[in-house]
Amino acid sequence: MNLSRQVHRLLTFRNLRTRLTLLYMGLFGLALILSAIAVVTAVTNSARHMVRGEMTSAGAVYGQLWEARSSQLGQSARVLAGDHAFRQAVAANDAPAMRSALDDLRARQGLDGALVLGVDGHATPTGVTLDEAARTALFKGLESGGPESGVLTIGGQPFQVVAAPVDTPAPAGWVVFAERLDAAQMRNLEGLSPIPLSAAVVLNPAQASIGQPVTVETGQGLSMQLAHPLPSFDPAAKTFLLLTSPLDRAMKPYESLFLWLAAIGAAGLALLMGGTWVLSRGLTQPITALDEAVHRLQQGEYVEAPVTSTDEIGRLAASFNAMVGDLRDREAKLTHMALHDQETGLPNRLSLERQAGGHTDAWVVLFGVDRFEVVRNAIGYDSMGRLLAVLGARLSALADGAPMARVGAGSLGLVIIARSKAEALEAAEHLAAAAQAPISVNGAPVDIALTAGVAGHGAAGSDLPSPVDRAAIALDQARASRQSAAAFDEVAYGDPAGNLSLISELMTALNNGEVSLAYQPKYDFRAQGVTGVEALMRWTHPRRGAVSPDLFIGMAEETGHIRPLTEWAIRRAIEDQKTLAAAGHVLTVSVNISGRLLSDESFADFAVEEVATSGADLCFEITETAVMGNPEMALRTIDRFADAGISVSLDDYGSGLSSLTYLKRIRADELKIDKSFILGLDDSARDGLLVKSTIDLAHGLGLKVTAEGVETPTALALLRGMGCDMAQGYLIGRPAPMAALLDRLAPAEGAKSAAV
Repeated sequence: MNLSRQVHRLLTFRNLRTRLTLLYMGLFGLALILSAIAVVTAVTNSARHMVRGEMTSAGAVYGQLWEARSSQLGQSARVLAGDHAFRQAVAANDAPAMRSALDDLRARQGLDGALVLGVDGHATPTGVTLDEAARTALFKGLESGGPESGVLTIGGQPFQVVAAPVDTPAPAGWVVFAERLDAAQMRNLEGLSPIPLSAAVVLNPAQASIGQPVTVETGQGLSMQLAHPLPSFDPAAKTFLLLTSPLDRAMKPYESLFLWLAAIGAAGLALLMGGTWVLSRGLTQPITALDEAVHRLQQGEYVEAPVTSTDEIGRLAASFNAMVGDLRDREAKLTHMALHDQETGLPNRLSLERQAGGHTDAWVVLFGVDRFEVVRNAIGYDSMGRLLAVLGARLSALADGAPMARVGAGSLGLVIIARSKAEALEAAEHLAAAAQAPISVNGAPVDIALTAGVAGHGAAGSDLPSPVDRAAIALDQARASRQSAAAFDEVAYGDPAGNLSLISELMTALNNGEVSLAYQPKYDFRAQGVTGVEALMRWTHPRRGAVSPDLFIGMAEETGHIRPLTEWAIRRAIEDQKTLAAAGHVLTVSVNISGRLLSDESFADFAVEEVATSGADLCFEITETAVMGNPEMALRTIDRFADAGISVSLDDYGSGLSSLTYLKRIRADELKIDKSFILGLDDSARDGLLVKSTIDLAHGLGLKVTAEGVETPTALALLRGMGCDMAQGYLIGRPAPMAALLDRLAPAEGAKSAAV
């Protein structure tokens, strides 16, 4: 992952350098392109303007040459036409004489052809043969008074033709001179132009503009063309001199300029690329170093970025370094605060956890200051903090300098190395005993007593893997067993984490039918039979099996779920009592009521309403100690039960600190002697004396007496002799479901009465 990040950052900053270089090169290249476009456009426009001017000049020069040649040929034609002998030959229609004169003049003038055209249209040619179309066009043009000089197409080729009339008394014809407008003559004309030029005589050019040079697309590229009009003997066939100049040949002198411009541009781009790369590298290197420092800081390394300049980047790097220093100092303070107790300055629980680590021979020992709250309230919080600091230093010195940590308000802990639990426990006992010397606080000695808890690392999958947690529980276990030191007992600890879910599961179990009532019979000595039953709650868990009532009822009391549980038990007991009555067994059903419900007026309303509505014969069993929490409220609730006709039984009498005051004030109907006295009746005369005196006391107060825990016939006989009213225990019958209770009562009640 780190390698990929470094590669990504490297590529990022390389891309930054590349982008900067490309940006500057692009801008410079754009400027070069715009400059090149401007130069090329200017040069091209200048070349075109020059070509246009030269072509216009060439057209004007050719016009002058045409006029001059026409004038020269016309002069020669007129001289011949005025010759007396020639006129006679024309008049006499002497063809040989005419051809002789024409050949002589044609040779001297270098003409391509000459002829005499009669007024009848008959031609006497020499050097050139007129086709019918050319003869007709020439005759019509001369006869109609057209130009005496112009272009005539003979045999598909253009000729410059000049005519002069033959002077005779009557019109006789014309002397015509013809000069071929061929490629040689056009090349002579092209040689007169300073620019590359091609000339041709054409009929009706399609693209050229007459008298004005224009740019046209030809097979060889762009060219400049100019069409110069020429006189023609055929009005229907307009003739032009077409001048063409290719623009690429006009631009050829500038090719070296363009090459130099390209070379200069390429060299400029290369220099710019190199300079920009060096500049961007100088810019990105400190940014890269700063980015690397930021990422290393993110990973927990305090590194500083190099400050290589005094510009903005340099100031940014300096600010980053200052921030790193502040973070380092702040983290050091936070780390110290996280690993130390602020009141005593000692290391804290987290520090102790780190010290314990994963070493198998490491044992955590927690020392708890006995009567911590008493001592703290006596000397004050600040003084208690100083006392713990002194005590921590003392324990650390006794443990060969092992760091001491404050784990709780009155708990100090350290880590020792021991090969076994016994060795660790022995060391803890020694340290606790050695440290229990008075500590002077504010000039007065304060006695200190310590209890130690010892624990190692939990096994894999343990609910308490932390040795500090296990040592804290061991400390509680040591205090509960009144030992100076104890090691963590996992069996005694049980599974409190698993029990946390029991209450929520219990509420579901009420609806799913997992909770039921079992009934234990109560034998009446006077009636000599079972006259009542005690409803005992049972829970069969789908995974755990039978759950102890002491566990789930105790947790229900602690969490406030005892009320819905008790309400369910009352409703269930009322329904089961109706079932018993229907089977012919009229029994009083006793239901245990938690002391926490005696101060709940709404529960009292519920119980009174249920009993009044159903007419049930219920007895609420209440422990005497339940009254001591809120005696006034509890006594008022019991009075309401009594007024509603609900019997009240004082359960487990003698198991606690029984108070005759409460016994006198409670409106009870029954007193149940705790089974701890009944189980010893067979062997202990003292227990018998206590039971007998309790029975007499209860009778004196108008209470019936029920003895719990009757398991032997001897105990049953002794209770009968003592005047006990009722007996309850395994001898009479174990708790059983309703169906089993019905089966037991039907056949066994008479036999039991006879047996007892």
